[in-house]
Amino acid sequence: MAATKKQLAGDVKDLNLAAKGKLRIEWANQWMPVLQIIRKRFLKEQPLKGVRISACLHVTTETANLAITLRDGGADLVLCASNPLSTQDDVAASLVRDYGIPTYAIKGEDKETYYSHIVSALDHKPQITMDDGADLVTMILMKRQDLVPGVLGGTEETTTGVIRLRSMANDGVLKFPIVAVNDADTKHFFDNRYGTGQSTLDGILRATNLLFAGLRVVILGYGWCGRGVAMRAKGLGADVIITEINPTKALEAVMDGFRVMPMAEASRVGDVFITVTGNKSVVAGQHFRLMKDGAVVANSGHFNVEIDIPALEKLAVAKRKTREFVDEYTLRGGKKIYLLGEGRLINLAAAEGHPAVVMDMSFADQALSAEYMVKNAKSLEPKVYPVPADIDQNVARLKLQSLGVSIDTLTREQAKYLASWSEGT
Repeated sequence: MAATKKQLAGDVKDLNLAAKGKLRIEWANQWMPVLQIIRKRFLKEQPLKGVRISACLHVTTETANLAITLRDGGADLVLCASNPLSTQDDVAASLVRDYGIPTYAIKGEDKETYYSHIVSALDHKPQITMDDGADLVTMILMKRQDLVPGVLGGTEETTTGVIRLRSMANDGVLKFPIVAVNDADTKHFFDNRYGTGQSTLDGILRATNLLFAGLRVVILGYGWCGRGVAMRAKGLGADVIITEINPTKALEAVMDGFRVMPMAEASRVGDVFITVTGNKSVVAGQHFRLMKDGAVVANSGHFNVEIDIPALEKLAVAKRKTREFVDEYTLRGGKKIYLLGEGRLINLAAAEGHPAVVMDMSFADQALSAEYMVKNAKSLEPKVYPVPADIDQNVARLKLQSLGVSIDTLTREQAKYLASWSEGT
């Protein structure tokens, strides 16, 4: 049942799931020591006191711990889902019932419900937006410009969202500053690479129970997410093939030991196809026609537009669900193509998303960037800004500290040498 306004604010699948969700939130918290440190300081200093935050994020155990940290820092927070299939219903229920955080998210919600939940988050009249994919900012600019005067700024979690926001800034339509959390070294070097790499294969394995050893796995895109997926697929014994449009990244993939070829060629030989480009229709109708019988197609980019699903639907003469997250499309002639998770983020649709250990840094960046925005918004222009270097480095130091790892520091002589230009050979 959905939570009602007379009971608790939010719209979730079933409040009776809350007990299970609370246990899972507590489990994730144990693996997020950096966020724990920030939360303790936030409780004491209240840097977000009274600040209205609307967050559109994947509603997972890790996100729950970010939400609790923001709440404990004094924020007046409302949370909604950033993808129709990424919500963990027990977590959403616990956030509402156990933590008093209004949450609007139901796994498998239809498009109308998804956008109604975004509207509910925006009805909160946010001073800070927190996006994973830029849906909040997009809706504000397109349909809720009445909210613009009250928005101090926002943060963005993922590559796709940063691309959208930079396009807005270039077109002169962005109305307030955004911190690109995705671009922090402590985010994309770890979350995108190690988190996406592991969780993507986890989602595919849970959905299919395939053996990766010996399979030809085609990875579309060799950014940090593609690097991570390729590394993990190779580790499981797959024959990894990369497709790219960027010559430098393609060259890097070659030197990392992977085969690189155009998608038209890869389509003929691949067993499993994984998209991580952030672009549209990278697996298109012509590629489905070339694929072998039994090909498996999955997406780990933010939006399901990476796979041209309408083209697949048009080519198919029959469709059926063969497993919970597997749709079988039969094409003319009897060839079968298997689409996983409705083309949505497979690591969240069929699995639990990134491990808490790696999300610890990403959400530490989020929390500290929200604090930074509250303190500095008045001096910032309506542009996309990087995470300040001191925040990025501090998160890395705290993570090393939590792992019990020590590193060297420069001596006075070394610091002087690096700052000078006169001393040479």
